Amino acid sequence: MALTPLLRHALSGNAEGLPGLVAYPCDDTRDQLSALIEIHALHTAPLPTLHGAEWLQHDPSVAALKARLEQQVLERLERDDQPPASSPLADPVAAMRTIARRDAVPPVYEWLAHDASFDQVVEFIAIEGGPDAGFDDFVALCQVGISGVPKLALGTNYWDEMGRGTLADVHTALHGRLVRALDLPTLAIEALPLQALERAALNGVLVTNRAFQPELVGALGLLELQAGPRCRRVVTALQRIGAPADALPFYEEHAVADPRHGKDWLTRVVGPLAVEIPSWGPRMVRGARWRSAINTRLFAHLAAHFAIDECRSASWSSASHDRARTRVA
Repeated sequence: MALTPLLRHALSGNAEGLPGLVAYPCDDTRDQLSALIEIHALHTAPLPTLHGAEWLQHDPSVAALKARLEQQVLERLERDDQPPASSPLADPVAAMRTIARRDAVPPVYEWLAHDASFDQVVEFIAIEGGPDAGFDDFVALCQVGISGVPKLALGTNYWDEMGRGTLADVHTALHGRLVRALDLPTLAIEALPLQALERAALNGVLVTNRAFQPELVGALGLLELQAGPRCRRVVTALQRIGAPADALPFYEEHAVADPRHGKDWLTRVVGPLAVEIPSWGPRMVRGARWRSAINTRLFAHLAAHFAIDECRSASWSSASHDRARTRVA
């Protein structure tokens, strides 16, 4: 039997079964990631959704299983991580700019903007999720223990996530309007592609382990650097298919705000932290590389899933390449 249903059963009031799961055989990557996401939920999900399971967050068996599954994720990341020999690691800001520009607007976003049907746009958004769900909480956790200008910059970013004090403009509220306007389905773990599970698991690994705070700074920074031009393509798609007005503000806000966030993240967070704590420099860049690699796999999967014509997507990508580069800080 797969690990994930056994873990769900144990977390739903049958904790006596947890010790037996610590070394439970699990060679299937999807099962590993799904189980890990269930554990990460104990750390980050809204309490009402956990129905008391939050008390098992630091149960010794849960912690041991979490460590085993996360090690498998990290081993895959390290195995696939190939930093270019010419990467300017001595300058983390330049290195992250290079990573961000390399795949600023994947071809699947150009297809979305130009050709996707209404149903395909809805399916894409349901899978891809827009700027990651829970980003406000990620930023809040990312800034723990940081001080000075980086703390101020992360606080400013968080305040934008909070709609700058206006409840209707809080990004999660805007996302709720998007969901209702498009009748956006909430996909169960079982319905998500493996590559989407990889991205969710990476977020969880970095957010729930203080030891990976530098990598978290890098991964979230890359998200901010790349979200602007990608969100502009989604806005174009929503306008082209005649989506309801309430579907637009979430992506419109990110299309405008994220380029500024990306620039600030580099110059006011990554740069100063690399000077203050030199060992963080290459680790922030590593977090950005990890995020980039997982994104590449996800968007390649989506391109194949939607059977995007490679010739057309190549022409879209070429036509927009220079524009995208100028918009990445």
